[in-house]
Amino acid sequence: MLKIFKVTAILEGISYLVLFANMLLIKNNNPELYHTLLRPLGMTHGVLFIGYILLAFLLKKAMNWDLKTFAIILVASLIPFGTFYIEKKYLETKANA
Repeated sequence: MLKIFKVTAILEGISYLVLFANMLLIKNNNPELYHTLLRPLGMTHGVLFIGYILLAFLLKKAMNWDLKTFAIILVASLIPFGTFYIEKKYLETKANA
């Protein structure tokens, strides 16, 4: 399940950045493309975000995360590049420990 969480964390981070790119770069330059991409990108990111949160709750006990670590892992899903940081710092060290 940890491997699935790691993949979900990476995909959620990528989808977050792609959604931001769509909002910031494409919206002003090509409004038609923006509206065409908004729904599928938003839905994909939403599903990955919910999956990330659910998997974090499922792994909390299995990985023996304390409340501080668990809170950091949850908050990282709200920050651009946050899930990449979690995947490298917390999931790599916890998996190899």
